[in-house]
Amino acid sequence: MNSIDAVLGELPLPPRVTAEDVGFAVTAIVVHAAEQWPDGLRCRNDRAPHPCRLHRWGRQVLDRRGLTDRQVAALVAERTAPRG
Repeated sequence: MNSIDAVLGELPLPPRVTAEDVGFAVTAIVVHAAEQWPDGLRCRNDRAPHPCRLHRWGRQVLDRRGLTDRQVAALVAERTAPRG
């Protein structure tokens, strides 16, 4: 956890995870994906240590919805697939 995480804490989870929340969570995971940096994994979007707050939030929402790692990977792949 970096210093901003210590100050801000975790993002609140929705009381009931809706389909819309699932969409937001997948977007958070895609946008805040890991990138390798000389000092380790960092968030592609905000350069915070990975997983950053929004990536963790996305995973927690999807976990709360009951999705498996395989299902999450499929949603991420669908979101990142080239369209054409």
